[in-house]
Amino acid sequence: MNIAQPRMPRWRSLLFVPAHVERFVAGAHKRHADAVILDLEDSVPLAQKPGARTVLPHSITSVSQHGAAAMVRVNHSLRALAQDLEAAVVPGLAALVLPKVESVAFIREVADAVTELEIERSLSPGSVRFVLQIETPAALFGLLSIATAHPRVAAMTLGPEDLSAALGGTPEPDALLGPNLAVLYAARAAGLLPLGFVGSIATYSDLDAFRETVRQARRLGFRGAMVVHPAQIPILNEAFAPTAEELEWARRVVAACAEADAQGRGAFELDGRMIDAPIVRRAEDILHGAAGEAG
Repeated sequence: MNIAQPRMPRWRSLLFVPAHVERFVAGAHKRHADAVILDLEDSVPLAQKPGARTVLPHSITSVSQHGAAAMVRVNHSLRALAQDLEAAVVPGLAALVLPKVESVAFIREVADAVTELEIERSLSPGSVRFVLQIETPAALFGLLSIATAHPRVAAMTLGPEDLSAALGGTPEPDALLGPNLAVLYAARAAGLLPLGFVGSIATYSDLDAFRETVRQARRLGFRGAMVVHPAQIPILNEAFAPTAEELEWARRVVAACAEADAQGRGAFELDGRMIDAPIVRRAEDILHGAAGEAG
């Protein structure tokens, strides 16, 4: 089955919620996140995973009731993954978060299984998208192939905690900058949404420091991030959204570009600055980010 590549989504803020904790799931729709990730992996004890799977259809409906994209992070091991897919691919699911992705073959095998489930359950073909977590050193050597493995892949991010553990290091910015940029470059090259920031996802007590970290991430080219605490959501939504000034500038650049094209000019002046193709692309990226899909 051929699945057309959808538009890049607008997921500025993606909040992890342990799928087995009922009160967290029940309140997640009030957090104003663009996406809520119902976690079946690291945050759920082994004994609690079956119960979390059982209530997934209800949980997916609950977290998406105010428009957030409902996602499920599945387990990587094959036995658990098979059970996760059976439970998660239901109406309302926007995406699966695939952890510890290392190979193209793994992504395609999961995609084939999801396609079968979509057909069996009368879901729209290709409606379930993938968010890839890069969490092992081996994955860093095949990022572009991983990013382009399947049309279902919508976004990619670094898993700083798992990667740091695999490297025998700590999730500090100096150690994470290189891997984050590698994931960013691969995502951009493949037309995916680049998610992340340079730092530990487990640190959330200093919100001022987090705000500066997210601002840096946007300057680098990231357009959203996963977090574990609701207090981080407003910071992400603000920092990854274009300001009114940026939108006005972008509209003027695009309008001036259209006029220049009509006159046969490849470059033009605006506000005393020469504007050419790379700057026009940046303006278009700002406008796309403001008008992108919410889910």
